[in-house]
Amino acid sequence: MSEPAPEVPPAAERSPRRGMCAAILALEGVTLALTVPVLISITQVDASTALSVGLGLAAACFLLAGMLRGEWAYALGWVLQGAAIGLGFVIPTMFGLGAIFALLWGTAYFLGRKIERERAHRSDQRTQA
Repeated sequence: MSEPAPEVPPAAERSPRRGMCAAILALEGVTLALTVPVLISITQVDASTALSVGLGLAAACFLLAGMLRGEWAYALGWVLQGAAIGLGFVIPTMFGLGAIFALLWGTAYFLGRKIERERAHRSDQRTQA
């Protein structure tokens, strides 16, 4: 027999921070994967290096998007933002794109935390009443 599928929490209990940050990482992963042809054709980076860097960073984004359950994963998300900006030393456009994604990541992170705190506060008020 197979085990029953885990229950999906109702929308009110889902983490807004996790959802928003996962979306940002997924979009950033697509962008980083698309840097591979740019690295190869425009900056003349070796194909194996370009594939390793571009697809490696993209895979890290996609994997991390699914692992956003603990604070350690959010810390790694900040590291990925730095890596995306650092790619600007090879592809100057990535300074701008990386900064935009870092701004989106920071907004999703801090706004999501604020929403989580407010939900917890409302929940505490309901249980006390």
